[in-house]
Amino acid sequence: MITRARAWFAARTTAATDWPAEELLVRKTSRPARVSVVIPARNEEATIGAIVRRIRADLIDATGLVDELLVIDSDSTDATAQVARRNGAQVWAAADIRPEFGAYHGKGEAVWKSLFVATGDILVFLDGDLTEWGSHFVTGLVGPLLSDERVQLVKGFYDRQFAGDNGDAAEARPQGGRVTELVARPLLNLKWPELAAVVQPIGGEWGVRRELLESLSIPVGYGLEMAVLLDTWQHYGLDALAQVDLGIRRHRHQRVHDLGVMAAEIQHVALLRLHADPAAHAVLHQFDRAVEGGWVARPVPVQERPPVTSVSERLGNASEHRTRASTEDSNQRPMSACAKRNPS
Repeated sequence: MITRARAWFAARTTAATDWPAEELLVRKTSRPARVSVVIPARNEEATIGAIVRRIRADLIDATGLVDELLVIDSDSTDATAQVARRNGAQVWAAADIRPEFGAYHGKGEAVWKSLFVATGDILVFLDGDLTEWGSHFVTGLVGPLLSDERVQLVKGFYDRQFAGDNGDAAEARPQGGRVTELVARPLLNLKWPELAAVVQPIGGEWGVRRELLESLSIPVGYGLEMAVLLDTWQHYGLDALAQVDLGIRRHRHQRVHDLGVMAAEIQHVALLRLHADPAAHAVLHQFDRAVEGGWVARPVPVQERPPVTSVSERLGNASEHRTRASTEDSNQRPMSACAKRNPS
């Protein structure tokens, strides 16, 4: 690993326990700044309720550190939206946000659309399939952004739960997912060695300043996190990045064929940023013995949404939309005691 990457790791890596909520609330109210937690979700009925309840109880009702909690429902076919709303989140269907811009399927699309309805100056994104985690994920990701104006993007990292090699009890290991270790990390080491010390480059838990995210183009699919990481580094340098050890994380694992499409999306994002010429429309062919003919052709989402700032002539309406959403939410529930004492 190059010296620059090692130095960044030593200087810009903290633990979630370094950022207690009470101290962060003091920093937040002195700025002031609004914090939004955004969960892009698709068919997460089984897990979304517990995630929403914990964030609301620990960080909205108890401390007032988080100002709003949004679930952006990405074409769910189950009760994700109803469960999230019932447990206290604002819920938006991605396709219903700024419909004049059209709609794509994908996580990145949900994140891009969230910029038109979230009101926070600081945005924290969490995956909707978490089963072992804690509200310290949010405080850890917010901490560096509230303490250092130079930090623009904070990546979370964690030990993932795996079953033992002999099928025994699960154990925590400091490894990324399969796409991280086989695609993202090799790409960073080979082509962006300054970023080699980012432990979880495509992890779904991250915090970012709104102003930064609005200035970036956003891939509509799973290339989102890789693109945001590379573009932040390109525009602002290594010191704009920080990372936080969140401890242990467990979530639902995807099938290998689905991961193949994810890997293709990430490679496409990397090729674009290497100024290569990837196909405008990509297809991944995968062998499946259960399918007639043996082969399945799956489209790879490669579209990118333009920076929100590039549609500046429409941002007036977007700002009104966000303000209305915030007002409606505040009318639906009483503010916590901390929020009343320290309005932001």
